[in-house]
Amino acid sequence: MRTVICPGSFDPVTLGHLDIITRSSKIFDKVIVLVMTNYKKQNSYSFTSDERVEMIRKCTKNLKNVEVDSYDGLLAEYAKQIGAVAIVKGLRAVSDFEYEFQQALINKELNNEVETVFITTRAENMYLSSSVVKHICSLGGDISTFVPPEICDVIIERIRKEDVK
Repeated sequence: MRTVICPGSFDPVTLGHLDIITRSSKIFDKVIVLVMTNYKKQNSYSFTSDERVEMIRKCTKNLKNVEVDSYDGLLAEYAKQIGAVAIVKGLRAVSDFEYEFQQALINKELNNEVETVFITTRAENMYLSSSVVKHICSLGGDISTFVPPEICDVIIERIRKEDVK
């Protein structure tokens, strides 16, 4: 069985993330969506790790070969622990590639058994990020075309509540 990991902070999960997850589920036997902490962003999270896991589970419940987990250690170590053959990363632009390429080399050095597979985003998602979604939402904009409908209201409630503080 070919197991892959789709890692990210997913704060919150967007339709762009969901597209990469769905497409991965058609290519590989098992996909583990892994909620991780990005230490550069850790003070700016709107949702806890458990909340992000639950939101992704709601959005992927129809994908039978997708599981959701969280982990705070090294991605290469997690991949080793579960026997993953690859890490799937979505790419929006050339700037994403530079960072992700560096991460792929580091992960390969830490775990020689795991490959990194890059999947390019669809054109309609090239500009989409969790940060953009949160910014639009905080200014009262409509985010319904950017996030899965199952979690849209939860995101709006949380982000707009943060702005009241």
